[in-house]
Amino acid sequence: MTALATILCGGAVAGHQRSRRRAAPSLHVRGGSASDAAHLVCGRKLRPALFPASSFGTLPLSSPGSRKLLRTSASAAAPSSDSQGQAKPIGFLERYPALVTGFFFFMWYFLNVIFNILNKKIFDYFPYPYFVSVTHLSVGVLYCLISWSTGLLKRAPMNSTLLKLLLPVAICHAIGHVTSTVSFAAVSVSFAHTIKALEPFFNAAASQFILGQQVPFTLWLSLAPVVIGVSVASLTELSFNWTGFINAMISNISFTYRSIYSKKAMVCVLL
Repeated sequence: MTALATILCGGAVAGHQRSRRRAAPSLHVRGGSASDAAHLVCGRKLRPALFPASSFGTLPLSSPGSRKLLRTSASAAAPSSDSQGQAKPIGFLERYPALVTGFFFFMWYFLNVIFNILNKKIFDYFPYPYFVSVTHLSVGVLYCLISWSTGLLKRAPMNSTLLKLLLPVAICHAIGHVTSTVSFAAVSVSFAHTIKALEPFFNAAASQFILGQQVPFTLWLSLAPVVIGVSVASLTELSFNWTGFINAMISNISFTYRSIYSKKAMVCVLL
């Protein structure tokens, strides 16, 4: 009887504890006490959730997966230009590249004509072509130094190897510019440019005999009228003199070697 009473009392106590657990569920939560959980429940209006709890499933908020889900949901909520279908505006340079290239060609020839006319006018009352040509080069150097120092133009990285490669290019360019200016002072501008029309012929000859590049025979045939035309113009030119003719030919040769050294420098830089 005593054992039976003990079993009955134990069952009653256990049933009473189960009924208490059903009436008042446990407030114990992960990472906090029951009072903290009560504050979270009671203070929900003070700290509203940014996203509905159903979007997180059963992941605890302190886990890495929940943090990643928060970042993903925030990035998805932010509007992007691609999702709205708005294309990036295309500028004039990207829309009409042929027009831009043609504009640069036009400005090159236009400024070259103005440059030659102004030089010819200067030589009428200041016949010192060497001084004028050196002034041209000095102004160019000064412009580059000011642009680099002020940040207007970005300076290319330079070292001793690049200086050795570019020094022959600079020397040939300087010689060609000076001799061209002397030629403009000695003869008419039109005749000087007629002689300088032989520069493609010198470039082809240098490519064939110096660089070892095979030039097609058809190209030589296309240059033959140029050579014949320059010869006829030299024989019939009223302002012909040897100073202008020789300096124009030296200018052609200098610019030809400038092209050769420039090509070698670019090949070395690319390699």
